[in-house]
Amino acid sequence: MAYTQSLYPILRKQNLARGIYDYTVHCPEIASEAVPGQFVHIRVPGFQLRRPISICGINRQVGTIRLVMEIRGAGTEVLSRLNEGELIDLIGPLGHGFTLLSPHKKAVAGGGGIGVPPLLGAIAHYGENGTVITGFRSASAVILQDDFKAAGARAILCTDDGTMGEHGFVTGALQKLLETETPDIIYACGPMPMLKAVAAMAAEKGIECEISLEERMACGVGACLGCACRTIKNGVEGFSHVCKDGPVFNSKEVVL
Repeated sequence: MAYTQSLYPILRKQNLARGIYDYTVHCPEIASEAVPGQFVHIRVPGFQLRRPISICGINRQVGTIRLVMEIRGAGTEVLSRLNEGELIDLIGPLGHGFTLLSPHKKAVAGGGGIGVPPLLGAIAHYGENGTVITGFRSASAVILQDDFKAAGARAILCTDDGTMGEHGFVTGALQKLLETETPDIIYACGPMPMLKAVAAMAAEKGIECEISLEERMACGVGACLGCACRTIKNGVEGFSHVCKDGPVFNSKEVVL
């Protein structure tokens, strides 16, 4: 798949929660090629390495993408200062995205924290046949619930402290759901313990499952070895690049 690098204008900026910002960027070349689960690599003024940010939404008709980012260090703190009307330097779309089945199939997505945004485009594909289970530390960190509902999906919210939605974790809500329902595919993005648990539940039930991994990425295009992860393909264990072969993998192929 082709990718481009250029400066693109920021059309909209929103503060979704403390330290979490939502950008709408006009980049027709990227929007026309992108699929849910892919990412862009953003140049940070004053820093040598770019920062990978997942694509939250794609609007091909108007040529825009949504990027939801959390301040996690000095680089993302600089990016958070960008405002509407300014230009942002992007390379994208990069990586391997989610496999989208027929929208008539049933899909469940599980996401934790900043792992939630990449799931919006995937679950929106299924509309009312999609269910998303999201988990956050507390009510003050909850994001994108209205977006999932606007897409027609059933949204199940969990918080660690019980201040909003169900008191508990994504894995507990997913286990409860799988006792009565069998979706055609499960998507997951979030902390590694959550991904391990989701993959195990999917394997036990014989449900197809794809997980999105998070790694530090230097080049973003598979030229370096900075984001290697252990995988098993055709019975042979080896290494894959999260930036190029992922970030989305079949859960059966990843050594978690």
